[in-house]
Amino acid sequence: MHMTTDKLICDFSTPHCLDWYSVDDVVMGGASGSRFYRNPDSTGTFEGTLSTENGGGFASVRTFLPDRDFSAYAGIRLRVRGDGKRYSFRIRNDDRFDGIVYKSDFDTIPDVWMEFSLPFSEFKAAFRGRTVDGTHPIDASNIVQIGILVSKKQVGPFTLDIDWIKACVAG
Repeated sequence: MHMTTDKLICDFSTPHCLDWYSVDDVVMGGASGSRFYRNPDSTGTFEGTLSTENGGGFASVRTFLPDRDFSAYAGIRLRVRGDGKRYSFRIRNDDRFDGIVYKSDFDTIPDVWMEFSLPFSEFKAAFRGRTVDGTHPIDASNIVQIGILVSKKQVGPFTLDIDWIKACVAG
């Protein structure tokens, strides 16, 4: 019997996972800003400043995946070190800039490395920040984009270090 093991999606040492780009509330007139960079120890850092000015209030980064079929897996596992804020892991089943996104939130403890398991079954569909009911569940056989977002009035600077992101067999 073939046993499936966790599959590494991103550890910031492999080239296919270095191309992250920011999508912040400036797209709708807000004033937040973020950036993503790779560290010498092969971790990645998502940092910036969240502002609710001009109706804004989110900052995010995302990347496109070369391998998109994760139907053999139950969810996402990631190892992060945060700042006490709540972050949202995002999955898109298409390559569009806007549209339905699937999200699962996690709460960090300042300066502590933590692992989170995020089962695909618990991701919620959303459109422009609002939860959407009655949509199809996540299509794990076609995960095109993944990303991280910070929002919800958590004004001020933020920093999230990411060690790795994997597709996991079980929660």
